Amino acid sequence: MNMRMVLALLFVFGVSACKAPPKPAMTDDTIVTSEVNGVTLTHRHAVSAPKEFQPVKQDYRALYPASVMSTPDYSGKVIRQLQAGKTYVVLGQVEHFWMAIADEGQEELIGYVPMRAVVKSELYEKTLREDRRKVQRKKQTCVTVDGSGKACKNANSGTWIID
Repeated sequence: MNMRMVLALLFVFGVSACKAPPKPAMTDDTIVTSEVNGVTLTHRHAVSAPKEFQPVKQDYRALYPASVMSTPDYSGKVIRQLQAGKTYVVLGQVEHFWMAIADEGQEELIGYVPMRAVVKSELYEKTLREDRRKVQRKKQTCVTVDGSGKACKNANSGTWIID
């Protein structure tokens, strides 16, 4: 009986001296959750949680290859680039009129882009057509020189070219 007590005490002291394994270190790729305005966001540790959040959760398409930032301003790190024309999910609008985005069909926040970088999917084609109409060709201004030649003004640089 005494031997059982001694072995039991040794076991208890041995187990009590053990420590739990340390928690894994946080890296930029560690997935974390944040709650903002009652909405739970899942994102990488490298992407900071917004201070304000208004849910949108609609499909948007990228107008140009904008930088996806880690914070909703230009002071953060560039996470990656949007692909022009590709569909993304806008999870919500955050401070400074930036959009919190996720990959298509995903719920995980990948970063923030300026509001003008994306447009609702159903308005994408219309927006492109309107932008093409805005591009106007500048007329070339030409004058005759000495009755036999002419000089034309370059619309881009403002210099005159004699023909």
